[in-house]
Amino acid sequence: MKLRRLAYIIVLLQLSLPITTTSVSAQHGDITISSVEEIKSEFNSVPCKDSDRLNAAKALFAKMGAADADMSVEKFKNVENLVVRKQGTSQEILVIGAHYDKVADGCGAIDNWTGIVTLAHLYKSLRNIPLEKTILFVAFGKEEKGLVGSRAMVSAISKEQLPQYCAMINIDSLGLAVPQAADNMSSKKLELFVADTAKIMKIGFNHFTIQGADADSSAFIEKKIPAVTISGLNNDWPTILHSRNDQPAKVNATSVYLGYRLVLGMVYRLEETPCGTYR
Repeated sequence: MKLRRLAYIIVLLQLSLPITTTSVSAQHGDITISSVEEIKSEFNSVPCKDSDRLNAAKALFAKMGAADADMSVEKFKNVENLVVRKQGTSQEILVIGAHYDKVADGCGAIDNWTGIVTLAHLYKSLRNIPLEKTILFVAFGKEEKGLVGSRAMVSAISKEQLPQYCAMINIDSLGLAVPQAADNMSSKKLELFVADTAKIMKIGFNHFTIQGADADSSAFIEKKIPAVTISGLNNDWPTILHSRNDQPAKVNATSVYLGYRLVLGMVYRLEETPCGTYR
């Protein structure tokens, strides 16, 4: 199936289906679009111990259809990243990432199990679609310790491989509001691209800045790879993130769903865009 048809389906469904209905789901051939209800159900059981998060992420990808051969745990000196590979026909690469670790307080449901759930459902939607670009779905470790996992990954990219990395989409802390891009953690051209995609799909979209903050996208920007962080925060986020209040009950499934649909639309457009467009 030509990916242009996938784009048409994604946009058409976004316009025609009531996104707040929890039973919305759609299939078209090998394309599966998760429903709000399906995404909501993932938060019935959130691993609240940091030591359980990596195995829980692996189990979630397996639930979404990832074979053992497609999943690998990349071990560096002091961190482990889970990488799920969706092979394309070219050597060009898109990275979609979310950190699986959490701080000591709370359950880390918003920050950042929402990102892991979104990542896994994106894999489910794209795993049977023929693509030109290879997609690496990466669950990063130790983001909360200083972007350790993402910096370990980018440090392993050689100078010769660098042109193959077209863009990186980071999903961090959905679940409270409509999708938004982090202005100080995103490449400008890619951020404009996200806003345009949201406009096409008629998804509410905002911008935000957290002074002094970093995200896994920052590690890729440091390597001159275009990157953007997508969140879904509201004005109450300082009372929830990095606190005991970060619990599954705080997650608004529609917010997560909108982030998932937006990134799915972004992948379509990036797939048909020359690799160097957003550098």
